[in-house]
Amino acid sequence: MNNFRMIIQYDGAKYKGWQRLGNEDNTIQGKIENVLSLMLGKKTEIIGSSRTDAGVHAITQIANFHTDVIFTATDIKNYLNRYLPQDISINEVTSAPENFHARYNVKQKTYLYKIWNKDYSNPFMRKYSMHVKDNLDIVKMQEALQYFIGEHDFTAFSNAKSKKKSMVREIYSINIDTNEGFIDIRVKGNGFLYNMVRKIVGTLVAVGLGEIDAQSIPMILDSKERSQAGYIAEACGLYLESVEF
Repeated sequence: MNNFRMIIQYDGAKYKGWQRLGNEDNTIQGKIENVLSLMLGKKTEIIGSSRTDAGVHAITQIANFHTDVIFTATDIKNYLNRYLPQDISINEVTSAPENFHARYNVKQKTYLYKIWNKDYSNPFMRKYSMHVKDNLDIVKMQEALQYFIGEHDFTAFSNAKSKKKSMVREIYSINIDTNEGFIDIRVKGNGFLYNMVRKIVGTLVAVGLGEIDAQSIPMILDSKERSQAGYIAEACGLYLESVEF
């Protein structure tokens, strides 16, 4: 049985997220599996490193699949790129060890969130960044982000439905960079709950607008009340940037 590892990029604007949803065909996983299954002549399932939400993009998504059908990695890459939509790209296909698992072997992930912070829209980036018209106070946002770093229960910053699983995650770093109207927020951690990055960003935006005090972040974390955190930032500004094993 061969195990193949793929590096994937996609524009998630028109898709309902990464994860296959029953008979729903409009997912990234579903699109790739359909083409791959046609090539291999049998139903083939792929495993992704991150289940990105509807409208979220990926600069680097990692996936793997097992097959006993004999094809080279180059054949698989070329076939997928020939028949997949142009908003999904297979950048690399390589052989992987039998026990490699794209989700369980992940050590850390980095998400990038892009904000366009001008009083006018950016027509070229409107599907790939969140527009915030009012000026954001970067100093206050940088003060707030320090409270997220470390190991915390992120219940207040997630819409995860299951309460049986641990809500504890560790954030290794959060950085804010500005560049000609754009504010880039990078969050690196060992794992993320459903909507966690988008709620962290939404809260940082609320701090930047003066709606929430930076010093209140620890109390919001301790409360475990989702209503205490800021709103959920738009999906269009979020990118899975890198995955490390």
